[in-house]
Amino acid sequence: MPVYKAPTRDCRFIANEVLNLESYGNLPGFENAGQDMTDAVIEEAGRFAAEVLAPLNMAGDAEGCKRNADGSVTTPTGFKAAFEQFREAGWGTLAAPEAFGGQGLPHVVGFVMEEFLASSNQAFAMYPGLTNGAVSAIIAKGSAEQQAKYLPKMVAGEWLGTMNLTEPQCGTDLGMIRTRAVPQADGSYAITGTKIFISAGEHDLTENIIHLVLAKTPDAPDSTKGISLFIVPKVMVNDDGSLGARNAVSCGSLEHKMGIHGNATCVMNYDCATGYMVGEENKGLAAMFIMMNAARLGVGIQGLAQGEVAYQNGVAYALERRQGRALTGPAEPQEKADHLFVHPDVRRMLMDGKALTEGLRALCMWGALQVDLSHKAATEQERQTADDLISLLTPVIKGYGTDMGYKVATDMQQVWGGHGYIVENGMEQFVRDARIAMIYEGANGVQAMDLVGRKLALNGGRAVQAFFAVVDAEVAASAGDATLAPIAEKLGKAVAEMKAATMWFMQNGMANPNNVGAGAYSYMTITGIVAVGLMWLRMAKVAGAKLASGGGEDSAFYEAKLVTAQHFANAMMPEAGSLRRKIEAGSDILMRLPAEAFATA
Repeated sequence: MPVYKAPTRDCRFIANEVLNLESYGNLPGFENAGQDMTDAVIEEAGRFAAEVLAPLNMAGDAEGCKRNADGSVTTPTGFKAAFEQFREAGWGTLAAPEAFGGQGLPHVVGFVMEEFLASSNQAFAMYPGLTNGAVSAIIAKGSAEQQAKYLPKMVAGEWLGTMNLTEPQCGTDLGMIRTRAVPQADGSYAITGTKIFISAGEHDLTENIIHLVLAKTPDAPDSTKGISLFIVPKVMVNDDGSLGARNAVSCGSLEHKMGIHGNATCVMNYDCATGYMVGEENKGLAAMFIMMNAARLGVGIQGLAQGEVAYQNGVAYALERRQGRALTGPAEPQEKADHLFVHPDVRRMLMDGKALTEGLRALCMWGALQVDLSHKAATEQERQTADDLISLLTPVIKGYGTDMGYKVATDMQQVWGGHGYIVENGMEQFVRDARIAMIYEGANGVQAMDLVGRKLALNGGRAVQAFFAVVDAEVAASAGDATLAPIAEKLGKAVAEMKAATMWFMQNGMANPNNVGAGAYSYMTITGIVAVGLMWLRMAKVAGAKLASGGGEDSAFYEAKLVTAQHFANAMMPEAGSLRRKIEAGSDILMRLPAEAFATA
């Protein structure tokens, strides 16, 4: 049976010592996020995830969801009771706006809870997972009437929300959607079409589900400029807030998937269902991107989360399993074999796992802080800088974060050897569940193109220049510190490679756009390395200062931070150079072969 213990100590370290959340106490939402409150929420959230959700993970995977004859869906045994506990405890309200019943805490706190949920039970976490994004979209673009009608119940967890984009003939290319929205005399729209891959599209956890659906009105342009966004409730909501008749939306079937079996991934049929436009006609994609960006950050957290739980189980196995002898001689001569930890190759995988999960956690939490500061910082300049940074890094957190989360999951399965391939040990589930995060909410190649094709040039490159300035300042400030200098030096070299790659795109991208497409993925990876490297430099700085002042009972924790920072600097930052050279190889060879040359028969 796999183990999971929420990494509460590490989250408290990042929140209190690296990000110093208390220093933002003058900003809205942070006044109630003092250390005592933050620590209490983190610890209790970790307990809930480990004790209530983790025990349901393997069983839910084995049982899966069931579509009933009437089109309803039954979630795995225990999910409904666990969701009741989740809702009653108010876990979904942490970072939601107070105006609609939320607690209004910083997104940093909400992100911690998201990680714990996804580590303990990713399939369960996906049920409430998109609701916050749906709430954000309705707040930004919905009418006051729509906000009053739907948001309090959604924030409270009495109703959940979904995002309906994909159709059988289109995924990323949303201009090809065929779902139609026909205006009705009462101001509503009749929505007709089929959506696929809809996470939590139908379930038995709540009495209503609020679907946000992309569709085209009759005279809309046949492109992304003709997409509108609609609220389509599963059950109609009366003016007094009570539930009315069932809407004409149904689950046609459940997808049979590689992983996340406990989540109902649905084919949704809209048969003249009643919907209500959100925002302006033909401006639905902009509204949906509010939700998509929130979802992409959430998926990045899922990558971290699956890496974390797999890492914990890899460590547990390496501490227990005896196999072979240390290369330098028996570590425990009285035993027939040494523990796996004596083998450098096993250490390589475990150190990579530790460096990536702890580094990605810091990046996700710092990213969450930028989300907060983009709305709440004291000055317009600070808000703009924060918005630039999180806009630049959202595709990186999603893309690099899920790539590395999957790498850690597969590495930890490798630590287990043949036993990692056996279902009852749980390691293969982590690999299967981690795999989807690289695909949905925009496959990682799409994230790379978003980063290079859109974010780099936006506002004259303002965002990437802001990022370079942050990294350069941290590197310069650490150069004179004997402990930090080796880490800072390698980070400085990595960011120099990123700058060189950026310049190469500027010089070669316009002349041949395929050069951008060919190098985008490598560039996203370089950016991830630099961003996580920045986090490790900051964590090493805090750890070094703590140790210099004595360290106390946490000395071992801080010493481990320094060693892990050095490992990331030595083992991962140098990869930026090879990635830059791959970018500079361009696209000529990549695009040279005709399509028929790829056929094998």
